[in-house]
Amino acid sequence: MQTSLANPALRALRRILRATDRVGKNLAATTGLTPSQLLVLQEIDRREETTPSVIAATLQFGQPTVTSIVDRLVKAGLVTRQRSAQDKRQMLLHVTAAGQVALDTAPDQLQAQFQTRFAVLPAWEQAMILSALERMSELLDAQNIDAAPLLDSGPIDRSGPG
Repeated sequence: MQTSLANPALRALRRILRATDRVGKNLAATTGLTPSQLLVLQEIDRREETTPSVIAATLQFGQPTVTSIVDRLVKAGLVTRQRSAQDKRQMLLHVTAAGQVALDTAPDQLQAQFQTRFAVLPAWEQAMILSALERMSELLDAQNIDAAPLLDSGPIDRSGPG
């Protein structure tokens, strides 16, 4: 008798989806931010002073998406925009004191945990996991969906969690 592996595969996928949802809800309850908003805030903080285009390129998000996320962070008082003294066309982003509090109180992200653990795997295992995930995407007819490299289930430029 051949055992079906479809149910264990779906169960593993469901665990990933639930973990992502749980972390997103915990982040929202703690900081009021979505995972994508936290990533943008962390990247601005890491660079101390940067532009939206640098953030978009670094995170592999679209420029309009980053602009939308930054608009929300500015409105929430977590980030400021300031014209560059060297190039008046550029807007420089800075994390505010309130933004630093949000960063300091944010729970550990699944994204960082994954990246750290994935990076130490041998190259063949990384390739195998990538191949399996890409194949799963094809099986679910999701291969043509535009997706940022972000562990979050909702639109990345939404205004709040959910």
